[in-house]
Amino acid sequence: MKTALAFLALVGLLLGGCATVPAVDWNSRIGNYTYDQAVLDMGPPDSSAKLSDGVVVAEWLTQRGYRGGWVSAGLGFHHRYGGWVDYYETSPTPNFYLRLTFTPAGKLSAWRRVAK
Repeated sequence: MKTALAFLALVGLLLGGCATVPAVDWNSRIGNYTYDQAVLDMGPPDSSAKLSDGVVVAEWLTQRGYRGGWVSAGLGFHHRYGGWVDYYETSPTPNFYLRLTFTPAGKLSAWRRVAK
């Protein structure tokens, strides 16, 4: 009984520490969120550009893409340690960014998620 109780307590502690952060409602931030607040919240952007009209477009990396592959036994190339193996490579996935656009006064005017 003590073992079962200890196990349940451990599971409760582990699951209790897995709280998710609520998603940001970017639409509600339009017009009152500033570039400076964005830098304080997310750090310096990965890239930014100031347009000729004073508008600033900045992007923050939110998820890095990856490239994967796997090896399986079968008809393929002969491995130097013996045996035949096949190597399959998956297509790379893109990086995902949050693109925020700020007015010349530094207020958020638009946002979108981009993949590249």
